[in-house]
Amino acid sequence: MTGSQRSLAKGSAAPGPVPEGVIRLYSMRFCPFAQRARLVLAAKGIKHEIVNINLKNKPDWFFEKSPLGLVPSIETSDGKIIYESPIVCDYLDEVFPKNKLTPADPYEKAQQKILLEKFSVVTAALYKVMHAKKENTDATEVKAQFFEKYQKLEEALTKRNSPYFGGESVSMIDYMIWPWFERFTLFDALEFLEKTPLVNAWYERMLQDPAVKETFTEPEVLVGFAKLYFEDKHRCGVITALTKVTDRRAI
Repeated sequence: MTGSQRSLAKGSAAPGPVPEGVIRLYSMRFCPFAQRARLVLAAKGIKHEIVNINLKNKPDWFFEKSPLGLVPSIETSDGKIIYESPIVCDYLDEVFPKNKLTPADPYEKAQQKILLEKFSVVTAALYKVMHAKKENTDATEVKAQFFEKYQKLEEALTKRNSPYFGGESVSMIDYMIWPWFERFTLFDALEFLEKTPLVNAWYERMLQDPAVKETFTEPEVLVGFAKLYFEDKHRCGVITALTKVTDRRAI
């Protein structure tokens, strides 16, 4: 993996052509959706480079790389552009068949996609918890709403009777879900892990996964970033400073 810690903002020059045999990922260091793509790239050992984007001050040229102005987006050496995190991850898994993450069985593949759809409800509830925390309002009700949806994950692991959401080993669904668990500190949600022993065991296993270790950001760094972000002090230099605190890898 190659790349720069600097986040490119409005007025910056567009990067040059993507080198042959390399996938370029347009990312943002603290974005959970972009982390999905980084997890897949790491898990599959795909040669790639990362270009970080300042999402609060996007370069004009970035909309050519991601029409919606969102990360992740990937670019190939022959100029193909793919965006939206599930689509990006599916593309990478299909084009690079080594270390396949998506089940070959159509039914199992469908079950993972169904669970991912259900998880989108969990993430929506999580953001309500974070908003209540940010506004310093009583979060009792929104936390209860979150837990009602979150415990469906415990039920999913109970029904499957396996250590991972996709079976006996890490698969695509685990990487699609993981980034939000890494951010539980932001959402005041770590307390819920103790109430769901199977999810908690999964969480501990995922912490030992090589791709998770490679893309992991320490909780205190995420908390520091979120504080600056929501105070609207989020700037390219802030991202760089926070990244340097925790990350010894080039990004």
